[in-house]
Amino acid sequence: MTLLKPEHLRPFAEKWERPTGEVIAEVLHRAGLTGVRAAQLTGVADDRSVRRWTGDERGIPYAAWALLCHAAGLGQIWLQQQDAPRD
Repeated sequence: MTLLKPEHLRPFAEKWERPTGEVIAEVLHRAGLTGVRAAQLTGVADDRSVRRWTGDERGIPYAAWALLCHAAGLGQIWLQQQDAPRD
C-alpha cells in the first residue's frame, strides 16, 4: 500500500504537503537509493540529513523532495500542470 498522497506530488506553490518520514522512505525505496546516494543526489552534507528526514526529526526541503520524486519515476513535480512537457 502506498502512503503517497496527491498533495505530496504538487508544485510547492500549489499547497504542497510535506511528506512524513515513512513516505520519504517509500520514495527512497522506489528510487533504489541508499541514504548516502540520496544525500549525494540532493546535495546535503551526508546521510545524517536523510536519516533525519526519514526519522521525522527534520522536514525535507521541497527541492530535495522533488529530486527524490524524480529519481523514483514520479515525474517533475515542480512543474505546474500547464508547464509539464507534452508527449
